[in-house]
Amino acid sequence: MTIKTLLLSSIFALASQHALAAPVPIDQVVAVVDDDILMASELAERIDSVTRQNAGGALPPADVLRAQVLERMILESVQLQMADRGGIRISDAQLNEALGRIAAQNNMTLPQFQKAMEKEGVSFASARQQILNEMRISRVQRFQVGERIQITDQDVDYFLASDLGKMASAAEYNLGHILIAVPSEASPADLQAAEKKAQALVKKLRNGADFHQMAIAESSGRTALDGGDLGWRKEAQLPGIFAPVAPKLQVGGISDPIKSASGYHIVKLKDKRGGNTQLITQTKARHILIRTNEVRDQQQAEELINQLYQRLQAGEDFATLAQEFSDDPGSGASGGDLGWVNPGDMVPEFDTTMQETAAGKISAPFESQFGWHILQVEDRRQTDVGAENQRNQVRQMLYSRRFEEELPIWLRKIRSEAYVDIKERP
Repeated sequence: MTIKTLLLSSIFALASQHALAAPVPIDQVVAVVDDDILMASELAERIDSVTRQNAGGALPPADVLRAQVLERMILESVQLQMADRGGIRISDAQLNEALGRIAAQNNMTLPQFQKAMEKEGVSFASARQQILNEMRISRVQRFQVGERIQITDQDVDYFLASDLGKMASAAEYNLGHILIAVPSEASPADLQAAEKKAQALVKKLRNGADFHQMAIAESSGRTALDGGDLGWRKEAQLPGIFAPVAPKLQVGGISDPIKSASGYHIVKLKDKRGGNTQLITQTKARHILIRTNEVRDQQQAEELINQLYQRLQAGEDFATLAQEFSDDPGSGASGGDLGWVNPGDMVPEFDTTMQETAAGKISAPFESQFGWHILQVEDRRQTDVGAENQRNQVRQMLYSRRFEEELPIWLRKIRSEAYVDIKERP
């Protein structure tokens, strides 16, 4: 018997004890949904919430709004009962993390978010429960609908070959621009002076001068006061004189002066996204990990890692010491070999030390959440992961599109299969 059923029984008992008294409405059932009941007080609270969220906006007539909200509650009830039967649970840590993200999106801490809701008359406990319900419903939908969706390599190929796919997957460039203008009827001396100035600016920029400030101070372009910012543009949307230049620049790169009728242009590639080219620097590394354990405390772990570092400095083989001493079960047996590592794959302390250690060198001991490390950088290489990332993005996009198509079909199905008895409104 559910809590709601117990509540309903107590209401009926109370009503029978006071049968001779004037009827006092306490609460009533507005719908029975399989093994669940929806109460009038819940419906009123949800209608009030929708009304407050759309304050000042257009809402349908009261009876239509009531029917819409009730239908939403019925569908939620069906899915929450499916979550119960499927054993779907959300831990307090997961719920708090979700609430923290919502608070952060509103530029608040979680306690500030709670106070703001209570100030607006919104029960934080009710909001917390609603978010919990939404998380459980989302998992039910992913399990029930998501497992029906299969995106094949052929699906990805077809999309990338389509006009829409070519447009969506085209590279975008975030450009900065400086124009050294010349008069409309510039003399050879004017052109020579403008080119000389542009060359000098390029040299300063490549030596580390701030592009934003330089554009404000020196550019005659229409975006000069914005630091020369041209924003994000697809390759097909680039100005004609920039189109041959921008795709060849590395991020952060400064072009040579580009001559046009209006003067000399300098372009900086501030960032790039999309496209099928994305170069990253991979690092081939080994490491030795020393953890604390039942027989080794923090001080002893630090002493051991320092002893191993001294032995490495004396010329002993890194792989041999890793096989003998490393507490990393994944890499220890293979001499500490981590293979090729992408930036950001490791915890921040490890990633930072790895980037700062030159190829062929061994780092000093450092500590992370896992224990004490020494790492050896064996080599570095530039790897193009653009095509792989592009396909993964297309696969996710196609999945999301298919999910949005399948979800309403599934919702209609489970609604039609559920036992729903909507009570008449008094």
